[in-house]
Amino acid sequence: MAESASGNGDSRRSKRRKRSRRSNPDGTMTLIEHIYEFRRRLGFAMLAVVIGGILGFIWFGTKIGPIPSLGDLVKDPYCAIPPNRRLDSAEGCRLLQTVPFEAFMTQLKVGIAAGAVLLSPAWLYQLWAFIAPGLYSKERKYALTFVGFASVLFAAGAVLAYILFPHALQLLMGFGQDAFVTALTADKYISFLLSLLIIFGISFELPLLVVMLNRVGVVKYVQLKKWRRGIVFALFVFAAFATPGSDPFSMLGLAGALTVLFEIAVQMARFHDRKLEKARGDEGWDKLADDEAAPFDYTPSTIDDEPSTPTASGGRSSTDDVT
Repeated sequence: MAESASGNGDSRRSKRRKRSRRSNPDGTMTLIEHIYEFRRRLGFAMLAVVIGGILGFIWFGTKIGPIPSLGDLVKDPYCAIPPNRRLDSAEGCRLLQTVPFEAFMTQLKVGIAAGAVLLSPAWLYQLWAFIAPGLYSKERKYALTFVGFASVLFAAGAVLAYILFPHALQLLMGFGQDAFVTALTADKYISFLLSLLIIFGISFELPLLVVMLNRVGVVKYVQLKKWRRGIVFALFVFAAFATPGSDPFSMLGLAGALTVLFEIAVQMARFHDRKLEKARGDEGWDKLADDEAAPFDYTPSTIDDEPSTPTASGGRSSTDDVT
């Protein structure tokens, strides 16, 4: 028994050493080790989402100091509809429950969504910890920048959607004059709100995609300038189809925000391309003819010149494992 426990302890320590950057600077692993590492990181990420869901479920009906409860934040846009246009209970503004457990499932859905956002650094770190060992230091820098800006842009899109949602809801509920009264069920109302938040959040990632494509050389500023009018028109068409209900407030808000962000991305591409052209001019590459060879050193190296072991800085060797 003691030998078995000691063996299990040595095995765990060996696995930790393999994952350590000091003992394994280039992060090489076999295929089965990759699968085990993915399972471990996925488990931690799911645990973070579950814990966040529990916190969000509790927050749904609990105020935290000056912060209102999650239920009030979700219900406020509906309660902003004029009282003569919505159906109220004796206790005031409330959503309608039509089937058993609808309130529980709605609270659970909203709690998981809010918890996933609150604990996003935890599960995003697990994703980062899985892919980071296979990246160079420059690639890790770009990936961290991408994830950071993507999170900020998604949050900005969701906030804009929440700000526009009451106006859009009042407009949509205002049709029919006095022939209708609004009594929204909790499930459909929450689904409508969450879909709008997700659509706005994902749409705000478009400028970041344009910048990254420009950084890797896929799209140039000259092309973006040429396509600008068509892309702006496409953004308005996308906003018209993407916004639930196609109300003008949400459509114009999303299209206007995307147009501004796209223009910022275009100007960033312009600055980046100018910087590259200046660097090429300083090195004299812009004066080379199309059939003239670039001034590289074409002398082949011998095998003795190639590093056979990983470097101390974490770089990859010439005999690096493909996995």
